[in-house]
Amino acid sequence: MKLVIVESPTKCNTIQRYLGDNYIVKASLGHVRDLATSGKGGLGVDVENNFTPTYIINKDKKGVVAELKEISKKADEVILATDPDREGEAIAWHLATVLGLNVENNKRLEFHEITRDSISEAMENPRTIDLKLVSSQETRRILDRIIGFKLSALINRKIHSKSAGRVQSATLKIINDHEYEIESFVPEEYWEINVQALFGKEETDIKFVNDFNGEKEVKNEEQASKIISSLEDKVTISAIEKTTRVAESKLPFTTSSLQQEAFTRLKFSTAKTSSVSQSLYEGILVNGEHVGLITYIRTDSTRLSPVYIARAEKYIEEAYGKQYIGSVKKSKNSALAQDAHEAIRPTSNHRTPESVRQFLTPDQYNLYKLIYIRALSSLMKPKKEEVLTITLSSGGNVFKHEYVRTIFPGYEIINKYDASKEDVFPEYNIGDSFDIAHKEMVQKFTTPPSRYSEAKIVKLMEELGIGRPSTYASTIATLKKRHYVTEEKGILLITEQGRKTAHILDKYFPSIVNAKYTAKMEEELDKIEEGDVTSLKILQDFYGPFIKMIDSGYEKMYVDEVEPTGDLCPKCGSPLIYKLGKNGKFVACSNYPKCNYVQKEQKELVYTGGTCPDCGSPLVEREKNGKKFIACSNYPKCKYIEKKEVEVKFIKKCPECEDGQLIKKRGKFGYFLGCTNYPKCQHIEQIKKKRAHK
Repeated sequence: MKLVIVESPTKCNTIQRYLGDNYIVKASLGHVRDLATSGKGGLGVDVENNFTPTYIINKDKKGVVAELKEISKKADEVILATDPDREGEAIAWHLATVLGLNVENNKRLEFHEITRDSISEAMENPRTIDLKLVSSQETRRILDRIIGFKLSALINRKIHSKSAGRVQSATLKIINDHEYEIESFVPEEYWEINVQALFGKEETDIKFVNDFNGEKEVKNEEQASKIISSLEDKVTISAIEKTTRVAESKLPFTTSSLQQEAFTRLKFSTAKTSSVSQSLYEGILVNGEHVGLITYIRTDSTRLSPVYIARAEKYIEEAYGKQYIGSVKKSKNSALAQDAHEAIRPTSNHRTPESVRQFLTPDQYNLYKLIYIRALSSLMKPKKEEVLTITLSSGGNVFKHEYVRTIFPGYEIINKYDASKEDVFPEYNIGDSFDIAHKEMVQKFTTPPSRYSEAKIVKLMEELGIGRPSTYASTIATLKKRHYVTEEKGILLITEQGRKTAHILDKYFPSIVNAKYTAKMEEELDKIEEGDVTSLKILQDFYGPFIKMIDSGYEKMYVDEVEPTGDLCPKCGSPLIYKLGKNGKFVACSNYPKCNYVQKEQKELVYTGGTCPDCGSPLVEREKNGKKFIACSNYPKCKYIEKKEVEVKFIKKCPECEDGQLIKKRGKFGYFLGCTNYPKCQHIEQIKKKRAHK
C-alpha cells in the first residue's frame, strides 16, 4: 500500500479512484507546521544564529500529523502531492520532515489539473522536493514574521493599530494615496453639445467633433451658446468613409484578471472568486464522477500548454469550422510574472458550461462559463467589422455618426452569434441633408477619480509586483479584518484608523510601504528560487536597516492620545475611553489591565414623554429577553418599572367568598383557576381539559 498526501480533502476521493486500490490518499489540510512564537521577541527565529527558524506543529493539525505518521509507518511508500506552487512546495517539505522521509529523494508529484490523464502523467514523472523553492518560501515567511511582529508591536503601542506587514501595508498606502488624490481634486467646467438629427423618421444622436473654429473642447457657457446659435436647421453630409476594423479576443485568465472580470461581470468579491474557483479546480461530481473542471487557479501566466492548444483547435474545428481557428497569442506576462503554471483554463473543451450546468451552483456555473469562453476564444480568429462613418456639418460645426456591422463573427461565435440580425448600411451620398430635431447645451463638471474596487486593487498589486497571486485575496481580507478599510458593493473605503496607519508607516517606514521596495523583495525571493542568491544574504541585508527604523520609531513616533468618553468607570472610577477592537470602537476602562470593565453596547434611548413617579427622571422604553417595558432613565439609581394594566377575564364567581371572581392563573405545574381576593381567599380549581371527539 502506498500513501499519497494532498492538501485538500476534496481531492482525495477523485485521486484515489484514479490511482486504484493499491493507494490511500490523505489530506494535510494545508500547512501542518509554522514558525513558533517562542525565543527572543517571540519571532520563532534565532536572528543571531543565521536566522535559524524554529517550527512547531500547528495545534489544529496535531491529529492530522498523528494520523499521517501512523499510516506512513505501514505504507510501502509515501508520495507527496501538494499544490504546485511555493506554499505547496513548503508544505511538502514540512510533511517530509515531520514524517521522517528523505527530503532529497522522496517522490513529489506535480499536476496542474485534477484529471485522470494529468494524475497519470504526474505518477509516471515524479520529481523530488525543490529545496530552492522551499528556501524562497521560508525566507518570505521569516521576513513577514519579523516585519509583522516588530512593526505591528510598534504601531499597536503608539497608535493602537492592529497590524502591519510587508504586503498589506504597501497595499494600504496605495488606497490611502488615492484617497488624498480624490480629496485634492478640483472640478473643471465643460459643456456638452447634444444634437439629434432626423434620419428618416428616427431621431438619432450625432457626436459633436469640433466647432466652427476647430475647437474640440467646449469649456464655458459663452462658447457653448455660440455653437448652439450657429447651428442651422439642417446638418449636411460632408464626407463618407468605409473602414474595416478587427477586434481580437482577450488572453486567457490569470488569477488577477479572473478576479477583475468576476467583479465586473458577476460582482464577485476577490474572496468569493477565490473560493468558487477553488471548488471548480478541486472538482465537481459530474454524472457520478468527481472531476476537476479547471486548471490550477493561482497563476500569473497567460500561457496555454501545447496539449490544450491542440485539443482546443480540434474542438473549434468540430464545433464551429476550421475558419474559426486562430493563432496562439504571444504571452504578455510582466517581468515579475513567474510563468510556473498555465493560465486558468477548462480541463476539457467538450465539457461545455451548458453540459455541466445541472451539476453546478449558479455561482460555479457563471464563473466556469467566464473561464471556459475566455480560454477557448483566445485561440480563435478575431472578429471583423465594417464601419460606415458619416461626417456632417452645420454652421461650420462638425459632427460624426457611425454604423457598424459584422463581416466575420470570429471568436464571438461562441456566444451564439445570430447572422440574421445583421444590419444593412443605409445608402447615403455627400450633400444629403437631415433636419435637426433637437439641440441643447449641458453644463458639466469633471468628476474626481472613482474609489478603488477590490478588483482594481488586485490589478494594481499585480502591476506593481506587490505580493503574488496566492496573496491578493488574503491581503484585502486582512485590511478589512483590521478595520483599515470597509467595503460597500465591492468598493473599498479607507477608515480613519486606516488613514492614520498609512500616514504613520509612510512617515517612519517609507521604504517598507513603498511598492517598489516590496516588488524588489519579490524579485530577491525569486532569485533564491533560481539559485542566484542565498537566503542568509537577503535576511542579513534586510534586518540591520529595518531594526534601526524600528528603534527610531519607538524613539520618535508620537503616542496616539486616548479619546475619553466623558464618563467614569462604574467599577473603579477611572475615566472611560474609546478603544479599537476587532468589531470596531468600544468603550472600556482606561485603568486596564487592573480594571477590565467593558461597557456593553447601548441602544439609543427612546423617551416616552412621561416622568418617573419615584424620582422625576424621564421614562424610557427598554427591552429584556425580547419583551419591551417602560422604566426610569435614571437606572440603576432608580429602579422604577411601569406596571402594565392587564385586562383580566373573569371565569365565574368564587364559591367561597362573596365578592371574589375566579380567573386563569399560571402556577408551578401549569394553569389553574384562582380567586381575585388571594391571599385572603385561597380557593383554587383545576382546569378541566376538553376531551377530543373520536
